[in-house]
Amino acid sequence: MDFGTVIILICLLAIVAGVVSLFVGGPSPYESIGRGGLTFDEPGSRPAPPPGSAASSAESQAEIRQMLEAKSERRERRGEEPLDVEAELAALTRPAAAPQDPALREEVRQVVMARNERRAARGEEPVDVEAETDRQLRDLGG
Repeated sequence: MDFGTVIILICLLAIVAGVVSLFVGGPSPYESIGRGGLTFDEPGSRPAPPPGSAASSAESQAEIRQMLEAKSERRERRGEEPLDVEAELAALTRPAAAPQDPALREEVRQVVMARNERRAARGEEPVDVEAETDRQLRDLGG
């Protein structure tokens, strides 16, 4: 056999082997991309707790605590003061106060004043506009 014939036979055998492996082989290699022992979508892995739940809050606090402890250990190894982990955790997990938007406050105040006018038209006692505006903004998270 000459060299050209051998090359053609090898290519034909490789094509046949490729076609056979498509139908006989296991799952598609593309289905296993991103899968492994460290992924969360494997069968038997526990689902994440729903956002906003107590379990989710506890899990995030535990993770933040771990990162703060690691940061404190690195500081100690460098010869610096260790962090007060609990104080840092409390500062990081404290709900942030929403910035007061003057335009939003004025809009809510106008709504409260309109409600007051309707209350007065019905003969009901009017509410304190500023106190009700503060309460509405607090309820809205702002």
